Parts: sequence; C-alpha cells; structure tokens
Amino acid sequence: MQEYDVALKVLLQSPARTTLRELTGMAIAKWLDVELPKVQNPRLDLLGETAGDELLHLELQSSNDSAMALRMAEYCLGVVRLFGRFPRQVLLYVGEAPLRMATKLSGGRLSFEYEAVDIRSLNGDRLLESEEVGDNVIAILAHLRDDKEAVRRIVTRLAGLAPTEQATALEQLFILAGLRRLEETVEQEVRKMPIHIDILENKVLGREFKKGLQEGRQEGELAILRRQIEKRFGSLPAWAEQRLVGTSAEQLEGLATRVLDAASLEELLGSPSV
Repeated sequence: MQEYDVALKVLLQSPARTTLRELTGMAIAKWLDVELPKVQNPRLDLLGETAGDELLHLELQSSNDSAMALRMAEYCLGVVRLFGRFPRQVLLYVGEAPLRMATKLSGGRLSFEYEAVDIRSLNGDRLLESEEVGDNVIAILAHLRDDKEAVRRIVTRLAGLAPTEQATALEQLFILAGLRRLEETVEQEVRKMPIHIDILENKVLGREFKKGLQEGRQEGELAILRRQIEKRFGSLPAWAEQRLVGTSAEQLEGLATRVLDAASLEELLGSPSV
C-alpha cells in the first residue's frame, strides 16, 4: 500500500470533518473495517456510516486508472453483499496529472455511476482555517493561493502539538507533500520552527525517515498477507515463511491479491525447494 494512501486514511479518520464536509457534505458517525468478498482487489480504502445509516465509500487514487469504473462497480456490489445497502461512492483523486477517469459504466441494461472529485477542487484555505490538524495537513493537496504560505501555517500549527502528535502529523505532512513536490519547502519551514530536535532529526528528515516508512509499509503488507494465507491454506510452513522474507512491499501487495484465486500455497508462492 502506498504511503500517501495510509497517511490520508489516518488523517480522514482523525477526524478531518471540514475535508469530509467539503468533499461529500456528510458527517461520518463511524468508520467500518471491511474486507469485501472475493474480487480482484478486496480492500476498500474507507467505508463509513453516517448517523442516518447511510454508507459512504471513499476511494483514494493518485493516478488515472482506465478500469476505475469497473473497480468501483465491483466494490459497490461487494458492499451490497455484506450490508444489503448501496453505498454512496466518492473517488478522491490526489494525483498530479489532470483527472480523466470515466465515472460511468454502461452496457445493455446495466448502468453504473460514481462520483470523482479532484482534491484540488477543494478550498485549501478553508481547510487551513479548521481547528482539526487532519484538515490542516490535507490542505497541502487542495487548491491554495500560496503554497509556501500554506506550508508555513501548517508547520506553525504542528509546532504547538504534543511531541507524539507532532511526530505523526509531520510524517503525514512529508508524505503528502511528496504528491505536490513540496518536500523541500516543508523541510525548510520545519527547520525554522521550534520543533523538538529529536523529532526533527530522527523521525522526519533524512534517509532514515524514508527508510522507516518503507520498512513499516513492508511489515504491514507482510502481516496482512500472512493472515490471508493462514485463513485460506492454514499455518505457513517454514519454506513459505522463508520465501516471504525479503519480499518487497509491492510484491507482497500483488501476492495479497493473487491469494484469493490461488488453488494452493504452491501455486501462490511456487514449489518449495527440495
């Protein structure tokens, strides 16, 4: 799973009420932890339920996918199977290239449609004014009158947080800044602010931070894949465990998708060495 994906999910559930209100006009009473029935990619990004029992499926995307309408239709039917209700579906596009994905799927008597919103259509200055840190950090992706001034305001807000909250928010800010090529701007502002030195040097800046993000992503994907394999085929034998060690996060994510269709552990990972 991409780092921006994880960061945005955490921020949107933190909560970031202004962002959700600007995006959907809805308030989520609770977020649901959902793994769909067997489809190509069974993991929704976010599924929430309002106080009025309406379901909202929020999908995050950083690149244009020609098959997005089909994916969203599969997600929709998976939610209906689980909950017996159709969700409102919103795709939140955070990529740099112009949004050009089709939002309709039709043929014969079938007609399907979902909403697609480019996050740059949201008012970033309004998110900066929010009292919630999650909204402030997400503002770096929205439409802003002045990128540098926005970064300064965000970092100033984060400087007033408790050390643990500050470290988490700074990590999220750096990840999202990468989607807008603003990492250097963020780093420059962070170095000007009274950020706790341990957080500045050990958690946020430099190669060690990026290395830690990659390792964290790999560990998360490996944990998910282990659970999926054990649920499908039982406990992992030693040869399978060894095969997974050192596998990249991207490869692990691919295996997590293929495990749904594999007839055996050997088909998924290859035959054990003799």
